[in-house]
Amino acid sequence: MVDTDVTQQFIDALAALERERNAERITALFGPESEIGNIVSPRQFSGPEGARAFWEAYRDTFDEAASSFRNVIVSDGRAALEWTTTGTSAAGASILYEGVSILEMADGKITRFHAYFDPH
Repeated sequence: MVDTDVTQQFIDALAALERERNAERITALFGPESEIGNIVSPRQFSGPEGARAFWEAYRDTFDEAASSFRNVIVSDGRAALEWTTTGTSAAGASILYEGVSILEMADGKITRFHAYFDPH
């Protein structure tokens, strides 16, 4: 599987997670030794079960959420995704924040995911 395919599957699975609150599609993209995290989580998540915990916690942060991607750069087993997420928090406040996520991929699976953004 080509890295661009995995990257597009990630984007599609994130949209499904945000719409339907179902983490199955996005979880299936992560390899057995994958590492998952972001700048606000003190915990490092690993493997598909860690991916499930991470993405379910992400989705629970919002009442409604939708991410759009401005730039998607894929090269040599890595992807940089520049995004904006809008919606409402679990408490009902409007949200809008921007960031960059880095994917590392091998053998058709995501081996590392890390997101960088201003949490304020």
